[in-house]
Amino acid sequence: MELRGKRLLVTGPAGQIAFPLARELARDNEVWGIARFSQDGSRERCEAAGMHTRVVDLEDPDFSGLPDGFDYLLHLAIFQAPGLDYDRALRINAEGTGLLMSRYRDASACLVVSTSGVYEPRVDGGPVVESDPLGVSSQPYSPTYPITKIAQEATARFAARDLGLPTTIARMNVSYGPLGGLPAYQLDLLVERQPIPVLDDRPSICSPIHDDDIRAHVPGLLEAASSPATLVNWGGDEPVDVVDYCRYLGELAGIEPVFERTPDAIQHFNLDPARRRAATGPCKVRWRDGMRRMVAERHPALGLDPA
Repeated sequence: MELRGKRLLVTGPAGQIAFPLARELARDNEVWGIARFSQDGSRERCEAAGMHTRVVDLEDPDFSGLPDGFDYLLHLAIFQAPGLDYDRALRINAEGTGLLMSRYRDASACLVVSTSGVYEPRVDGGPVVESDPLGVSSQPYSPTYPITKIAQEATARFAARDLGLPTTIARMNVSYGPLGGLPAYQLDLLVERQPIPVLDDRPSICSPIHDDDIRAHVPGLLEAASSPATLVNWGGDEPVDVVDYCRYLGELAGIEPVFERTPDAIQHFNLDPARRRAATGPCKVRWRDGMRRMVAERHPALGLDPA
């Protein structure tokens, strides 16, 4: 499927994952982006990239400023904050998803981006498939996030069936690119000579995915949408331990990484990509190539050739 000449609604368009995606889609489509736009300049940056924007808070959304007739919904907005306000997190992540899907139930398809953090933690670093048990993983940056994303998935599953809205729920793994993502933030720690937290009792194996592959996968994920909803893992094809890729980042930057072994680090997941690959085809960016480009683009002062 080719996304060209369509009207798309993207939630959270200023975000680390959504912005480069929406910017690229806006080249050939009519893209509308909704968010609170609470960071200075975030709305202006989206509009400069060719998007139409409206301020909409999914905690209590008012969609009256938006047109009807969206071809596709791309729901990437999240509530991911420190603290223990589960009630607010549920209103935004779960209820907000249902209200969005209900309002635009006539769309051809909806992509709801969830997180691999919904899985039950594993100690062996082995691959997880979509039918594996769910649980509350350790995500210290936002304790409310994993459980309310499980609630979001349940809401999206209900809405897909009740509204007849074809939906794909994609569990995002470690995304990255020059604008951010965990590897980018770990690179920043490395350059600042700060320790990088990793779990102390298990491998931290993940499935990193570059911005370019995320953009390339969206048409296939929308085409795979169904009612009941389609569920896929959304990560790269190459599993790698966080320690190993951080050491590679250190080689590129000429800095030896220092790791802080702690039980409070982020729990990672090695995602089985088979179901996603059936919808999107294989990833095209190898993790070493993507991270080299990220280092060169995010820290040009290092003088690294991105090729």
